[in-house]
Order: sequence, then structure tokens, then C-alpha cells
Amino acid sequence: MNPWIKYSLVRLGIFLAAFAVLYLALPAPLESIGIVGFATVVIAAVTAAVIALTVSYIFFAKLRDAVALDLAERRRKPVADPDAAAEDAAAEDAAAGDAAR
Repeated sequence: MNPWIKYSLVRLGIFLAAFAVLYLALPAPLESIGIVGFATVVIAAVTAAVIALTVSYIFFAKLRDAVALDLAERRRKPVADPDAAAEDAAAEDAAAGDAAR
């Protein structure tokens, strides 16, 4: 499995776990200060995102480094464009034809 898929799944899992806990635990304390409804969901989602970011940054550095290496390796590989060779050949033929005149 690609490291970026593993890292993404780990972060998504941490987010979902944190969101579930916060979504169940936050309504009572937030209602006591007058925050109800959709605001509770938004606060739980933002807090869960921060928790997932922090946990993945601190505890999954090796996996994050593997993702960075995979992306760097993909960046180094030249991308073969089949049309580019045909276009280059056509341009060279046209230039050779103009030079011959």
C-alpha cells in the first residue's frame, strides 16, 4: 500500500475518532453557555481536525517522511509524453523543410 494512502487513512481515522468523542461529549457543556445546534458540530469538527493534525504530526513522523520521499521520487521521474515526441518530430520536419527551400 502506498505510504500516502496509509498516512491519509491514519489521519482520517484519528479525525473520525476524535470527532465522535467530541460530538458525543460537547453538547452538554456547550448548551450550558448557550451554544446549540450546528455550532456544536462545527466546534467538534474543528477541534477534531486540530487534534488529528497534532497527533499525526507528533506520532507519525516516519509515515509522514515516507510520504514525502514517495512524492519526491514521483517528482524526479520524467513523465513520458507520447504526443511530445510526435510534435517534436513534426516541428523538426517543418524546420528542415523551411531550411531546404
